[in-house]
Amino acid sequence: MFLFDAHLDLSMNAILWNRDLSESLTDLRERESGLKDVPGRERATVSLPELRKAEIGICIATQIGHSVSKESTVPGWNSPEIAWAQTQGQLAWYRAMEERGLMCQITNLQDLNTQVDSFNSEYENLPLGYILSLEGADSMLDLSYLERAFEYGLRALGPAHYGPGRYAPGTGSEGGLELAGRELLKEMQQLGIILDVTHLTDEGFWEALDLYDGPLWASHSNCRSLVPDQRQLSDEQIAALVERDAVIGAVFDAWMLVPNWVRGKTTPESSGLMLEAIADHIDHICQIAGSAKHCGIGSDLDGGYGNEQTPQDLKTIADLQSLTGIFAQRGYKEADIEGIMNGNWLRAIRKAWA
Repeated sequence: MFLFDAHLDLSMNAILWNRDLSESLTDLRERESGLKDVPGRERATVSLPELRKAEIGICIATQIGHSVSKESTVPGWNSPEIAWAQTQGQLAWYRAMEERGLMCQITNLQDLNTQVDSFNSEYENLPLGYILSLEGADSMLDLSYLERAFEYGLRALGPAHYGPGRYAPGTGSEGGLELAGRELLKEMQQLGIILDVTHLTDEGFWEALDLYDGPLWASHSNCRSLVPDQRQLSDEQIAALVERDAVIGAVFDAWMLVPNWVRGKTTPESSGLMLEAIADHIDHICQIAGSAKHCGIGSDLDGGYGNEQTPQDLKTIADLQSLTGIFAQRGYKEADIEGIMNGNWLRAIRKAWA
């Protein structure tokens, strides 16, 4: 089944982790044999050939450039200018993949519809369609850079990532939007850039919804009532997103799927984690929403971890296709399954770009 993945850090893996994503997953893992510099070495789940096996026709692909102060305990770049340069290197990688015919950027409804139609007729040789998103706004030196980014194809933006931010505090922090963040939201709405509320603090989340009237979503978030953590969405936040006709992408990082996960200690085997846990979070959103129309996939696979931190029955991103059977066994109708796998994201983007 055609799969739309709303969150993949492809350029981060290529630029920061030095991964040639055009290689097969087997070759990519072999290259990393013995490396221990970052978590998830030798355990990657994502490469461009593997995305084809997963039948992912479109994804939302990120740029990341977190800028930090001298006092920060969160990793990041030491100036906004360095962070901007990092995002531009990541953009250059996407362009290089386009030149090789491996990816194609989607920036408007015509691009979107062409990609969907082509998937149905000639998927075997179809480049991966991607919509560009920025995870954390720190690399925007000022608001003129946002317009520049829109011109090169940026279509979604999450103001926050981890820790304090120049525009908004993120996961692990407290407090509301910075003044610059409020101005950022106004400019995003004027340009038509979709707001991604993922990683916002609770106060920042509610402020953003009050200030921003445009299209929004949560690209990769799960449910706080099932796994308590600030990073997750509360039932009240889920209800507010449903009211705004937003889609929430289920994320596959293990600590967001089962309670009491201890990084570096808990394993998928010791916790008994299976893909069924994703269905639990999606079920919960469906109960709040009264339908499956606000659920999607935002896997975040290889977003700083490998399959040492995913469900036991997920060894590569291609295993996402087994979700269709899991949903069917739970009584989801075929139309609802298609909605979760692709249709809900397509509806959200078509509405945003209409």
